[in-house]
Amino acid sequence: MLHAFANQKFRVSLQCFTILTIKLMYKRLFMMNRVVFFMLFLIGLLNISVYAQKGYKTAVVAFYNLENLYDTEDDPLIDDEEFLPNGVNQWREERYQHKLMHLSEVIDAMAKEKGCPIVIGTSEIENEKVMLDLASTETLKPYHFGVVHHDSPDRRGVDVAFLYNKDRFRVLAQRAFRVKYPQDTSFRTRDQLLMSGIVDNMDTLHLIVNHWPSKRGGEKRSMPLRMAAADLTRHIVDSLLAANANAKIIVLGDLNDNPDAKSITEKLRGKGKIKNLLPGDLFNPMWQMYRDGLASYYYHDMPEMIDNIIVSQGLLQPDSGVYHYSSAHVFRKNFMITQTGSFAGYPFRTYAGGSYAGGYSDHFPVYVILNR
Repeated sequence: MLHAFANQKFRVSLQCFTILTIKLMYKRLFMMNRVVFFMLFLIGLLNISVYAQKGYKTAVVAFYNLENLYDTEDDPLIDDEEFLPNGVNQWREERYQHKLMHLSEVIDAMAKEKGCPIVIGTSEIENEKVMLDLASTETLKPYHFGVVHHDSPDRRGVDVAFLYNKDRFRVLAQRAFRVKYPQDTSFRTRDQLLMSGIVDNMDTLHLIVNHWPSKRGGEKRSMPLRMAAADLTRHIVDSLLAANANAKIIVLGDLNDNPDAKSITEKLRGKGKIKNLLPGDLFNPMWQMYRDGLASYYYHDMPEMIDNIIVSQGLLQPDSGVYHYSSAHVFRKNFMITQTGSFAGYPFRTYAGGSYAGGYSDHFPVYVILNR
């Protein structure tokens, strides 16, 4: 009894020490503006497995492109005119609330079927307010979601963000990284957001949520922009792996490229077969799903898997008591699918063909299941 109490007291003290040290270090490193030093110190401190007494055996990590989740207020710093009450989309309060209700229904359905996700990466959101409004809906309140968000320089004002289950995931640090394209200094896109934390008081995860540049202007012309985004993501991953070769890293997001694109397979080194992985390579389960004809998005009637969740090899090593990758899925239910018309079979989206459809999103969520 005394031994168990001493162990519990040690675990609590260790976590308190880790969190306090990270806070002090994070403040200093922000002033230093040295990404590599930040990553090395962070991983050294976070590589702590404190075994939980809870009975959780699985953890779900999801990504969902929320399709232009704007509020109805004018932000003079961004181009949000389309999504204002007097804008071309007539984005009024009732439509905003309807969208929040619909998105919360999707997340609730996923939680009831698969278990509440510990983390949901999101994209195409305007600001922190819309994320807090989503987490505060009557449907999602019971899941105790917290929000991690950072304003990006994207001219349309869309950002990436995280919802996380405060009952199971403790955020220890967060950092945004800017995508730069030296050939065009006026280029602006979404920042990449890194969040590190402890799952169930026992396992450290590092999650990087992305929304890479689109194919606007043509795939070939826009590819260098996604290669630049992939290069940044790879740099973050390399910094994490340099400190801990077994770091548990999850890259998730709308990459605007399918899993077989060079930006993913060559630049990011996200490979589709575990047996072919070299040291430092990442595993992309969406590669096989895409080959099997599954899709998270449709473009000109073509199924695409541009929403990816990619894991490091540290999550491919089953160890007793800690989480490891088990499987990947697209979450799609009939109520999320357009049933009739020219968009039949597509995700039931908010706007279709320039008209208000009142749906959910033009993307299906994707998720992975971690087991222990």
